[in-house]
Parts: sequence; C-alpha cells; structure tokens
Amino acid sequence: MMITLTIDNQKVQVPPGTTILEAAQTQGIHIPSLCFADGYKPTTSCMVCVVRVEGLKTLVPACGTQVAQNMIVATQTEEVQKARKTAIELLLSDHVGDCEGPCEVGCPANMDIPKMIRQIASGDLPGAIRTVKKDIPLPAILGRICPAPCEKVCRRAQADEAVSICLLKCFVADADRISSLPYTPDCKEPIGRKVAVVGAGPAGLSAAYYLKLGGIGCDVYDDHPHPGGALRYTDIDRAVLPLSVVEQEIDQLLRIGILFKGNIAVGKGVSIGELKSQYDAVLLAVGSNGIAEAENWGVAVKDDKIQTDRQRYSTSAEGIFAAGGCIGSRNLCVRAVADGKEAAFAVESHLLQLNRLPQKPYNHRMGTMEKEEIEVFLKNASSRGRTRPQGIGEGFSPKQATQEARRCLHCDCRKADRCGLRDRATEFGARQKTWLGEKKLFAQITENEKLIYEPGKCIKCGLCVQTAKREGETLGLAFEGRGFGMGITVPLNKSLADGLTRAALKCTVSCPTGALAPAGE
Repeated sequence: MMITLTIDNQKVQVPPGTTILEAAQTQGIHIPSLCFADGYKPTTSCMVCVVRVEGLKTLVPACGTQVAQNMIVATQTEEVQKARKTAIELLLSDHVGDCEGPCEVGCPANMDIPKMIRQIASGDLPGAIRTVKKDIPLPAILGRICPAPCEKVCRRAQADEAVSICLLKCFVADADRISSLPYTPDCKEPIGRKVAVVGAGPAGLSAAYYLKLGGIGCDVYDDHPHPGGALRYTDIDRAVLPLSVVEQEIDQLLRIGILFKGNIAVGKGVSIGELKSQYDAVLLAVGSNGIAEAENWGVAVKDDKIQTDRQRYSTSAEGIFAAGGCIGSRNLCVRAVADGKEAAFAVESHLLQLNRLPQKPYNHRMGTMEKEEIEVFLKNASSRGRTRPQGIGEGFSPKQATQEARRCLHCDCRKADRCGLRDRATEFGARQKTWLGEKKLFAQITENEKLIYEPGKCIKCGLCVQTAKREGETLGLAFEGRGFGMGITVPLNKSLADGLTRAALKCTVSCPTGALAPAGE
C-alpha cells in the first residue's frame, strides 16, 4: 500500500517508511541537508533540512521524519528558510577554520595559491601550472612584477617571514615556458560566437584567453605592432622583466587560437560600428590612455573612466563591455588580469543568454591567530627561513623552490570545494558572526598519514562513525562528551592511525565539512 502526501502542492506517492526528504527527492524538490547521506541512519543533528508539516506545532527534520497518509508538507516558506539559515549560522558560530587561505583571499585573481605550493612541494609541476593558469594566464610576467599582496597577508609571517609566493609562481611558469611541451589548456567546442577585444594589454589578453577556453572565437585589436600593452611599451626594468619573457609568454597564450591584429587603431583603421557588425560582442580593454576615445564610440564616460556595471562589465552601449584600467581598476597587472577573466565570464553569460552573475562562495575566516595556533601549523612545515635568490631577476632552482614550498603552513581548507557547510552557507547567504560562540583555538591532528582531522570544523553528524563501522574497523570512531563539548574520538584513547586503518579516505568522503580531509590534497 502506497502513502499519498502533498509536498509544496504536489501529490506524491511513496512506500511506508519513506522519509519526507526521500519523498521530496522523488519529485526533484530540493531540501538542503548536511548531516544526512543516502544509505546512512539519520541523526537529525544539523537541523538544516527542517520543513513545516501541517498540524504540527514545530518544524521537523525532513531526514528523520517518516511520511504519513495525507500529510501536507511545505519546504520553501519564509519561516522554513529563516530556520534553515539560523541552523547554518549556529554551525558557523562554532566553526574554527578558513575556507580559503589568506593568500588566496589577498590575491586579486583569487588563485588557489596553497594548492600550487603543495604541487610544487610534491614535484608535480604539470599540476602546478594547471592550477596557476586556471586563474592567471601570464604567470611568468606576474611572478616578476606583481607587488605580492598575497605575501602581505601570509600567515607564515607571524612566525618569521612570508612564503615567497610570487617567486614560486614564477618558477612554475618558467619551467613550463622553457619546456619542450608547454601546457596547452583544453578549449571547449566552439559555440559559433566571436568577440573583438580592443587592447592587447594584460586585461585584453586575459579576457581573450578565457573567452577562447569557453569556446568563443576571439580577435584582439591593438594600435601597436605587437601585443603586450604596458608590459611591452612602458618603462619597465628589463633586468626584472626581460622582453624575451614577455614575448614568449604572450606567444604561448595566443597559441590556443587567438588572432592578434596589430597596427589597427579602433576609430581609425576600423570603427566600433564595424566591429559591432562583424562580432557578437566587443570588449574594451584600452587602459587609461584609451578612455578619451570611448565617448566617440557611444560609451558613457565619467570621472575619467568608462562607466560599467561592475558585475556584468557592460557599458551604456549595447553589446560593448569594458575591463581593466579604462574602468578604474587599480593599477596592478594582476588586477587587470583578474578583470579580464571576470569580463570574459560576463561576456560569455551575455552571449549564451544565461543572465547569471558570478556568485562568490561563502568564505569562513579565522582572522589573526594566537601564537599557539600558529605553532599547530608550524609542526607540519619546514623550519627554514625564507629562501632568497642571489641577484635581481634571478629565480629559484628546483631545490630552492621545493625548500620554499615546504615553508607553507597550508592554513586553507583541503575540502573547501567539496564542503557541504560552505555550499549551504553560500546558498542561504549566511553570515559568519550572526551568533558568537565560545572562542575555540584551532586544532589539527595529522597522526593518520591519509587524512587531516580538524575538530573545530566537525558538526557532530556521526557519518564518519557509521562509515568506520561499515568498513569493519576494529576500533573505529565514537562520540565522546555531551552537548557543545561533544566530539569524535577513537575508543580506548587510541590514535586516528589506530582507529582508521582501512576507512580513512572513505571517512573523508562521507564528512560533510572539511573536518576530515585527504592529507595529500
């Protein structure tokens, strides 16, 4: 006999014993959850999956409440959404750990610096260049001239000196640049659209690169005979940034199928009207020197910058976008590169009529750490001082790069891109400090070589306990304590290495936060 109920005005039929969460899933109705996983016993500890059942006084957890005949369930009311957000923010009030490391937050391009450094330390240079070029297409150039805002916020500086992030990025880029088989990214299949980029400086080249990766054809126009903009045609110390490096790296960028059209001044050699008729969109990356011409192109200018919607990079003229110095971005090459990437995403969204805006994921931050917390990180880092090359323009040798990479504290979360708590916090626009819990010091347990355990990120869901039992661990894991003091431990005061002899990696998969993460990532 099937049970009939109503969920969000939809009639649903399911067998007896089915939970509300399972019933909703059969209809594609989204109910967020954290402490529940298919095939596991519900613990109803996070209360993120609460719903309203008609006739009951309180909201109930969908993962642990079985359906009943003629039950009427509401999953998306304002009351329910507010309760879920509160549940998430209560979990965040007790959360100890960063999602992104301070260096990644400080990088205008938001590059995954800790991952790059781990790859260098392990000798995985092909992986490292892929990580770098996901966000920075000109790393050999930036590694030499970037003022390193990432290093200014590096936590290693609280112990001695910051990690040499820019030189490490430069090492990876140079190793790839001089390689017989330099990295060539995979581009998506062409989507039949084409964009004209005006300006071949850092912003324009970056935009062209990411447009091409998205399957969008791209021609880059510039009034100079060679690409590079300020990187080539301004007074840069060539002992720091040799012209040969600029040429090699730009040539490598263009090699993915970007056409450079030099000695063509837009407004003289070709008009904006002609570009608009020949291309699906036009992106202006003309730097601060090109702003004067923008008004002649029908683009609004105010306070010496092209006026744009800074989320969409769109100008007042239909089909024309702008990025970089001409829209008032800071005079940093890395910011121009970041602008180019973001503008490419915006243009792609426009061309595909996706009407989407980039959503920054929630980012939990620990802020300034106590001395004893820094010492926790130092236990797993090299005690060496900062590595310094001998002269101006000199980079790291492979040995020096490895030594410097091993100084990194790795204070980022190893599962930030697969953290259910972060995903739910992003989904509900949750805030970190809505509720102020009791301050807890950061702790990290690395005694099991396969995983890292950070108890301050644990939400006490018990999925790891169930996983260890399923895998037949002799000791496994268990709850210890009560209330807010409750935590996960190994019975008989044994170590994590003793408790998880075969289920370590499966526990990292079942963990819905970064409390249990693979050690090698």
